[in-house]
Amino acid sequence: MRTERNLTRLGRVFARLDREPERPAHIDVPSMSRHRVVFFAATLAFYAAIVAAVVTTTWLVRLDWQVMFFRPYQQWPEIHAFLDYYVVLGQRGPTAVMVAAWLGWRSWRQHTLRPMLALGASLLLLNITVGAAKLGMGRLGPHYATVIGSNEMWRDGDIFPSGHTANAVVTWGILAYLASTPRARRWLSALSAVVALGVGLTTVYLGTHWLSDVVLGWAAGLLILLALPWCEPLIASVEAWLFRLRDRLRDRGTAAPVPVAPVPALVPAEAKDSDMAAREAARAPRPTGHAPGTLHTSRSERSPGAPAGSRRPPQPDRLPRTNPSARPVAGG
Repeated sequence: MRTERNLTRLGRVFARLDREPERPAHIDVPSMSRHRVVFFAATLAFYAAIVAAVVTTTWLVRLDWQVMFFRPYQQWPEIHAFLDYYVVLGQRGPTAVMVAAWLGWRSWRQHTLRPMLALGASLLLLNITVGAAKLGMGRLGPHYATVIGSNEMWRDGDIFPSGHTANAVVTWGILAYLASTPRARRWLSALSAVVALGVGLTTVYLGTHWLSDVVLGWAAGLLILLALPWCEPLIASVEAWLFRLRDRLRDRGTAAPVPVAPVPALVPAEAKDSDMAAREAARAPRPTGHAPGTLHTSRSERSPGAPAGSRRPPQPDRLPRTNPSARPVAGG
């Protein structure tokens, strides 16, 4: 009779993964080509130029103030409600959850962890680089500006570069970066660029960012996407380590239990000796007569085993038995 093995919950999950197709061989991992290096260097130079223009209070800072005084949210109030919801596409929490759900499904179907690891690496780089720039330059936003025409730098702000804009570039751009075909990569690149552009301009419309904050946010997000191929060897190493860990957990969770031989009960020494003596006594032959070399005592010398007289209890109402053979003697 065939019996099926009862799998644990971890074993069922691994069995489900094993039924999925392996990692597709046609997926092209981007490499740090010469064109990408040149583009990265140009974007980095543009990033530095924007920072220098704001620090030295050039025409870019004057443009920031002109846009702020224009107050776009007052010029077109009819689109204010829509843009309040649209700007959520640049918030890190909601966008990360949406993109992670899609990439997690792809990881499940393709039996690879690269999409999720690439998303994690990009968000980690985003938090480190953009967060450090925000805290380092400490620029105040338009709603908290103190001096007209000032660049509002190093005043304990956290507005430069725009985090919404950089997050929109990275979160939606990672979909184009991980696309499996050139056609999908082109369409997703255009879509992510439109979304990131709209999120940046929405923050300027709402008055939460300067225009230069948005421009620097676009550059910061693009730098992270361009630098991701440098992280691919580390992503591959982490993926291989996680799969080895999965295999070890699967082997541990589905291994058959090793039968354990029963341990005999321990017998105390005294009980064991008494049992051996009893078995030897039972095997020994029983004596049939008196032992040789001993005197046989007479019956009169033996101690009585029972009291003298009859062993029956006295019965006073019973007549004594007469001898039937005795006959009366006739006279005559």
